[in-house]
Amino acid sequence: MTPQDTSYGLFVGIDWATQAHQVWVMNDHASPVAERSVAHAGVAIGEFIEWLVQLAGGRPEQVGVAIEIPRGALVDTLVERGFHVYALNPKQLDRFRDRHTVAGAKDDRRDAFVLAASLRTDRPAFRQVRLEDPVIIELREFSRLDDDLRDEIARLTNRLRDQLHRFFPQMLELVPAADEPWLWALLELVPMPREVPRLTRRRIEKLLQAHRIRRFDAETVLSTLRTAPLPVAPGTAEAASAHVALLLPRLRLVRAQRGSCEQHIEALLARLEDTHVPPGQNPGHRDVQILRSLIGVGVRVAATMFGEAAQLLAERDYDALRAHTGIAPVTRQSGKRKQVMMRHACNGRLREAVYHWARISVQHDERSAAAYAGYRGRGHTHGRALRGVADRLLRILMAMLKTQTLYDPDHPGRLRPTSADPTARLIAAEVAP
Repeated sequence: MTPQDTSYGLFVGIDWATQAHQVWVMNDHASPVAERSVAHAGVAIGEFIEWLVQLAGGRPEQVGVAIEIPRGALVDTLVERGFHVYALNPKQLDRFRDRHTVAGAKDDRRDAFVLAASLRTDRPAFRQVRLEDPVIIELREFSRLDDDLRDEIARLTNRLRDQLHRFFPQMLELVPAADEPWLWALLELVPMPREVPRLTRRRIEKLLQAHRIRRFDAETVLSTLRTAPLPVAPGTAEAASAHVALLLPRLRLVRAQRGSCEQHIEALLARLEDTHVPPGQNPGHRDVQILRSLIGVGVRVAATMFGEAAQLLAERDYDALRAHTGIAPVTRQSGKRKQVMMRHACNGRLREAVYHWARISVQHDERSAAAYAGYRGRGHTHGRALRGVADRLLRILMAMLKTQTLYDPDHPGRLRPTSADPTARLIAAEVAP
């Protein structure tokens, strides 16, 4: 029996909060059964679970619980105890709330009631929450941490570039983004333009060799640094140089942390790939190997896909994956007017991962490049063309996951067009002799 076929005797709505959660319980006839507030504390949550078990007569599987947040201590505890927990997007909850009031009234008690009532009448709109593999939870955390560290590096390098632009623009001629470690080491050798004359060719050669920089030689670096410095007010160079000196250790630290984070992600992906799956169970852990066999999928893309959409990948849910990645367009039609727009309501991390996946695939896979060229030839923008390529890649991924096969770029079936797949027709036309 599928979750959608399960009949529940009780429906519970929980309005999640940081300090106290509001709970509303109703039966299958929409009659109120109980109502209470639960503090966000270990003892209080434990007491609430026991109270709910008693209310259900010791049969937690007969209770459907609706909540906006799909994870957290409260959700994990409910799922572990056997309750069926369903998550709902807050925007959908806002629409369901309009059913019960046209005045726009909103409070925690009302939201808890709306969640319970909506689960009773519109269960297909909810997504059931299941306990995830501990490795997936850890992978999601490190994937998000990697994004945070990337953003932190970008902020720090932007500050460094601004300071160099104030008093030492010669450095930016060497590295315009100011984001390379060898430039940071060079700044420690010559923190201000007035110290350039004491810099020797031998020291520059050693620095370039240590950082494996071959696009510059020592003479080029010296000639660039020896150009006339900017005329600045007294004290400006000293102040900006002191600012730079504080930024450099932080840049090195964050960069080292990101490297360590990437190594940890690699290890987690290897653990998922090597996990043994007993016969008869969903072989989802081998999905890592399948995904990474596709052109354009690297460590970070794979980590994001499994960290943010592990359940969708395990269920082979192509339509939901399209929506969560922002690939599926949004159609608005009224009368003779029809408008197809880009989807903005999606998972931002998945959107970015799929964007880079498609971008790299276009650069290194001739079929993806042919599909991209076809979209551009029909007048589509760069972003729209990449979304079309990404949609094709998701279809291929779903087929590979269902058949548990690795990607084969020379598979003859990839050239057979179908009437329902204009992209496949385009690809066949592009690669035909």
